[in-house]
Amino acid sequence: MKAVILAAGQGTRLRSIAASKPLAPVLGVPLIERVIDAASQAGISGFVVVVGYEAEPLEAFLAELAARRGLAIEIARNDRWRESNGLSVTAARPRLDGPFAILMSDHLFDPGILGGLMAHAQGRDDLVLAVDRRLSNPLVDLDDVTRVETGEGDAIVRIGKHIAPFDAFDTGVFVAPLALADEIEADVAAGGAGSLSAGVQRLPAVGRASTWDIGDRFWLDVDDAVAFGHAEREEARRA
Repeated sequence: MKAVILAAGQGTRLRSIAASKPLAPVLGVPLIERVIDAASQAGISGFVVVVGYEAEPLEAFLAELAARRGLAIEIARNDRWRESNGLSVTAARPRLDGPFAILMSDHLFDPGILGGLMAHAQGRDDLVLAVDRRLSNPLVDLDDVTRVETGEGDAIVRIGKHIAPFDAFDTGVFVAPLALADEIEADVAAGGAGSLSAGVQRLPAVGRASTWDIGDRFWLDVDDAVAFGHAEREEARRA
């Protein structure tokens, strides 16, 4: 399975640490390299990295990483990187031929999350999102995290930044069908922004979006300097 890594945004809240957030060095290793390493350990066979802001230095690093590690890394450009993140999924679509994983370039995670998610999703044709049901997880920024409300059979009822009620957090790790790109495009056609959450939200209407619980595994959205400090401490502890 290929993984699409969303790496097109500006990352303004981490600008004091790095001009390009995916290249922010956590204990000397760029965030995106840590993401790719975890995904490789989980069994991902190839990567499509969607770039936009500060594309050239990120592309140069990814070319060096691919050569150094013997990895299959393709690049997709999202020229609309100032807009919603779902447009990065549609930018990657021409390089995909079946179900794919979606990862964030700034979300660190235990490889067991993606490995377990792929095993759970095998043979299914719906989108499955890895969720954290630990609502008191101290590493989660409640003001910024994407929240999830689930229903019968772990179906996604609603997903969004400020929804209430909610019973889980979106970890940023998905396995998705190609239909997700279609739903994002449909959201844009209907006047929406084309966000990833909007595309996911459209899938439950046809029973095609559910969740998988990560249990007590580690994940972290490295979105600002506070989270970056958490990242360095956690990676040092896990080394």
